[in-house]
Amino acid sequence: MRRSLVLVLVLLTTLLGAPVAATAAPGHQITYRSIPGVGGTVLKALVVEPTGQGGGPFPLLVMPSSWAVPNIEYVGAAAKLAKQSGYVVVSYTSRGFWDSGGTIDVAGPETVGDVSKVIDWAIANAHADGTKVGAAGISYGAGQSLLAAATDRRIKAAAALSTWTDLARSLYPNNTVNKQAVEVLLAAGKATGRPGPVLREAEDAYRDGRFWEVVPISAERSAADRIAQINANGTAVMLGNAWNDGIFAPGQIADFYGGLTGPKRLMLSPGDHATAELFGAAGLPNEIWESVGRWFDRYVKGVANGIDAEQPVQLKPNNGGAWRTFGAWPDSNRETLQLDARRITAGWGTVADSGTILLSGALQGFLNIPTGVSLPFVDRNVAGVWNGPHYSRTTTLAGTPRLTLTVTPSAETTTLFAYLYEVGPLGLGALITHKPIKVTGAGRTQTLAVDLEPTVWNVDAGNRLALVIDTVDPRYLTESTRGSTVTFGPSSLTVPKA
Repeated sequence: MRRSLVLVLVLLTTLLGAPVAATAAPGHQITYRSIPGVGGTVLKALVVEPTGQGGGPFPLLVMPSSWAVPNIEYVGAAAKLAKQSGYVVVSYTSRGFWDSGGTIDVAGPETVGDVSKVIDWAIANAHADGTKVGAAGISYGAGQSLLAAATDRRIKAAAALSTWTDLARSLYPNNTVNKQAVEVLLAAGKATGRPGPVLREAEDAYRDGRFWEVVPISAERSAADRIAQINANGTAVMLGNAWNDGIFAPGQIADFYGGLTGPKRLMLSPGDHATAELFGAAGLPNEIWESVGRWFDRYVKGVANGIDAEQPVQLKPNNGGAWRTFGAWPDSNRETLQLDARRITAGWGTVADSGTILLSGALQGFLNIPTGVSLPFVDRNVAGVWNGPHYSRTTTLAGTPRLTLTVTPSAETTTLFAYLYEVGPLGLGALITHKPIKVTGAGRTQTLAVDLEPTVWNVDAGNRLALVIDTVDPRYLTESTRGSTVTFGPSSLTVPKA
């Protein structure tokens, strides 16, 4: 498979632009190159250089590939950036995958160090300007870009799309394993790459039910742990994720954004992991990649294009509508719903769940088909259901819904799943947001403060909100004991309104 990929890449290099002499009209050339990474490990790259725009040096953009995706990932966007804006762009296969050497270290020191090695190589071999450098990527490439921005001061700006900023919080939210995400990542890594010791040991712990042992590797692989260095470097950071990202949920992104002190921009829109920016990477029209180009023009090239004067928080409602812009993360205007006491039997699934990663979010993003539930069919014996009042007019939720939950479990460990729905007149609910909650301590009454994942959602006039709390969800590893009980004392839900 990897040998076939190399042949495809060579063919594309020939078709898309073999090395040519500069001409009068702006254009680009693409070459397939071998670049030495950390320790001399060979990284295979497609290097896109501008033609007909002088001899350089040119501003440089480095783009590490996503998990399990080869270096062809960004060639369409890179060609536009080279031809239209005069960038040298290096799109390379991340260490341990496909045609690059080495093993997968899960964004460890060697993988992050490769970003700097690629910058070194481009300055020496591709007419790149070492004083005008940006880093960008999707998913795994996005995480690498943020981590490299913390260690390499040459990176003036970063664009991280469908990224993580806190790895443990993404894959182990509230101490609950995101089983579907972990399985997808493990399968893709083994199918397209060579797992290294860290990934193999993490899988062993996961298979043995010891996922908590994986958590200590998260800190050095999480940009949230290095935000002080990013701020000290003054890196201009653009973040773009999807509301329904089933691998890297948006709450960690919003919190990371809030901690940045340099130039910053946040774009959240409908979709699932990598779907919002997918077509833009291929060079097709895309509002996320359009912002990426403008971001680099301003903070790498120094062009006064006005993006720094725009409202930095740009949010598109998850169930349709135009972009909403804010000066800061919206969360001030809140409405409180009181939740009365209930008791449920744990360990039995209902028709309420969070959907399937990649599929459910993509349906929401592309076709506006949400994960749904018929509230009349939710068994009240095994799930708690609370209904809010009907809204007299269309109301927009914008920010992070929060639960203050009083619970008494009868089992030592119970997993709760909170789902917030918009419910229409027929009792059909569209999932707005959700969050897993792990509760420990048999017979102990406790009050928990829980943030659901953030959202922007337009609730139609005449509809209402409903909260469902269940104890089983197929997306996650559930630790609920069948036949145990959970008693809910008086609790509350607050929702943010724009």
